[in-house]
Amino acid sequence: MNLNSKARRIVFLGDYVPRRCGIATFTYNLCEAVAAQEPDAKCSVIAVNDRPEGYDYPPRVGFEIHQKDQESYRLAADYLNENKADILCVQHEFGIYGGPAGSHLLALLDEVRMPVVATLHTVLHKPDAAQRHVMEKLIRRCSRIVVMARKGAEILRDTYKVPDSAIDIIPHGIPDVPFLGAETFKQTFGVEGKSVLLTFGLLGPGKGIEYAIRAMPGILKRHPQTVYLVLGATHPNLIATEGEKYRTHLEHLAEDLGVKEQVIFYNRFVSQEDLKSFIGATDIYITPYLNEAQITSGALSYVFGAGKAIISTPYWHACELLADDRGVLVPFRDSEAITQATCALLTDHARMERIRNSSYEASRASIWPAVARRYTETFEHAKSSIAESPEKSVRSTWDHATRPGKLPQIRLKHLAHMTDATGIFQHATYTVPNFHEGYCTDDNARAFILCNLLAHSSTPPPGEDLELLATRYLAFLAAAFDGSSGLFRNFMSHQRNWLERAGSEDSHGRALWAVGSGSSHATNTGHRLLSAQLFESAFPAIASFTSPRAWAFALVGLHEYEHSNTSSSELCQIRDQLIQQLIECWDRSADDEWQWFERRLTYANARLSHALIIFGDSLAHPRALEIGLTSLRWLAGIQKAPGGHFRPIGSNGFFERNRTRAEFDQQPIEAHSMVSACHAAYQVTHDEFWRKEAKRALQWFLGRNDLGITLIDAATGGCRDGLHQDRVNENQGAESTLAFLMALTETIAAEHSIPLTNPQSS
Repeated sequence: MNLNSKARRIVFLGDYVPRRCGIATFTYNLCEAVAAQEPDAKCSVIAVNDRPEGYDYPPRVGFEIHQKDQESYRLAADYLNENKADILCVQHEFGIYGGPAGSHLLALLDEVRMPVVATLHTVLHKPDAAQRHVMEKLIRRCSRIVVMARKGAEILRDTYKVPDSAIDIIPHGIPDVPFLGAETFKQTFGVEGKSVLLTFGLLGPGKGIEYAIRAMPGILKRHPQTVYLVLGATHPNLIATEGEKYRTHLEHLAEDLGVKEQVIFYNRFVSQEDLKSFIGATDIYITPYLNEAQITSGALSYVFGAGKAIISTPYWHACELLADDRGVLVPFRDSEAITQATCALLTDHARMERIRNSSYEASRASIWPAVARRYTETFEHAKSSIAESPEKSVRSTWDHATRPGKLPQIRLKHLAHMTDATGIFQHATYTVPNFHEGYCTDDNARAFILCNLLAHSSTPPPGEDLELLATRYLAFLAAAFDGSSGLFRNFMSHQRNWLERAGSEDSHGRALWAVGSGSSHATNTGHRLLSAQLFESAFPAIASFTSPRAWAFALVGLHEYEHSNTSSSELCQIRDQLIQQLIECWDRSADDEWQWFERRLTYANARLSHALIIFGDSLAHPRALEIGLTSLRWLAGIQKAPGGHFRPIGSNGFFERNRTRAEFDQQPIEAHSMVSACHAAYQVTHDEFWRKEAKRALQWFLGRNDLGITLIDAATGGCRDGLHQDRVNENQGAESTLAFLMALTETIAAEHSIPLTNPQSS
């Protein structure tokens, strides 16, 4: 297959290492084998997380799906479409994906624009209604279906009416290991001179290991130098519900039968190299599984490929693999049959060798390089079928900036964890508040603004006392204000000591924004009165400031204040002064090529445009409005990646005119600033362009970004601290979390046209 002209970008979807399960290992091995087979192809992975913190994935993982969050499946579809994947290879097992019978996967498949090849790790011949629904929709969306055994193809034909022409039978891949005797490896485990039986894999009741243990007394009676190795950790899902109940039962059973010393448990998830050693030391592999309807077993395939004698119950995969005397089948739940079969093989060395040679020779078509060649042929067929029949491809016309998709639910769990009786902590180490860094006015201001936004939300977040949180944040702001200087302090230690006489100009401006918001939008009368008092006392200081961002923050705060209060002549005079100063910055710096207020783009850039847009409209100031809209449109273009997603100015150097812009580290504050400004622009112009840009910036948080990685923890509302060039910053500090929560709340309000006015005060 020549991938230069065909499938150059292959994406594998499924569980992935270091997650500990068979499908994660399979996906890893398949991806690596195809990448080795086709070095010109770009192979990457979308990994499915079964826990909020995810896993420390290797670089091939370009996007992560949260199993139970349906929206992340749609975001994964965006990632695939935007990166122009040529083939999507889906590993399908009902338990991998969220929703009834894994139905969340369908949200992704409905949106992707490339051929889909599905590898079915389970094919049920008697599915329930939900399983049948998912399977039928999956089949309709796929260009090719891969199963690992003839029985799987038979069920697809008989139960789901899939034509043979759409099915490829490709065996489970196995490592290419040399054909060696067991004695070479036995000394590694201290079992030299003994007959070694082995069962390995994640432990659970369906494995039937108790029947093999019950066979041991009879085996030892005839072959006393025999040991049975039980290798593998208990399945994580079983650990979560029952702990080590099954393993403990097996250990007690071995003790009760008097074979405790001969049944050796290795309670760990082993590496591929260690597994090769265990298999190498094995004389007979036993799979006493209890369920007939198993069409594939990676463990069985691995041992078969190593040329080992196998005794198995007759589940479907074993029946196919061990036919023609390539192994021994015994009835389900029959310990005596296991005893007899094991003793017969240990006695008949010539038969054991015939079985070993036969299985090893038959397995050569299953080594990973051979399997990779088969998959690349399947990918080529999938591409060809789409080219010949374009109607088979689902070509979504959905655009992430306009589709009315479900937004994440607002959750304040992490915000509450970051807050104590004093206020919100600045920083976190991962998800844990960092006491050493203390508090700051900037973040308590943001948190108070959020509380005022949420007080008018159509879907208030569950579980947290908004008024209590708002009280703490406002109390911090009140304590931060120094009446003698008219300035807000910024940094406070964990011991509640102020660390400076006055904060930065920007922190003062942000505090004005917060108390301006509270003066109009707080639902508590005391909060409104205190906010107005603080605003009126602190606003005059802004007249002497030199920071354009401080001016912009203060203007946004004044605009909020004026929703319910009348500005004094002094406030109006300062307002007009700040607007004029922003216009003068524009006149000095902007031209046709560089349409900005400064010679450098830094942080929270869109707030400058935002301030001029809102007052250009409310004061009927056409020049201010024109500059605000022109600068914001230019900024939107600067911050749009070639793939169409939002790419904020990186904080690792920012962007100075006539120099190379910094692409990383990308910060949540920039995405939030863009969301706010674009919503303001839409309210003034009703131009749909601004709605699209606001949505584009919001989706940066959710995974539509340069790394294709979501920054949010959907379960807690926490937000990671930004994107580095090769990873996400895993710390969930206050600024980042509040930036996301404010952007999300503003977007929900905009979609529902919720006015942020207080009925009691308007």
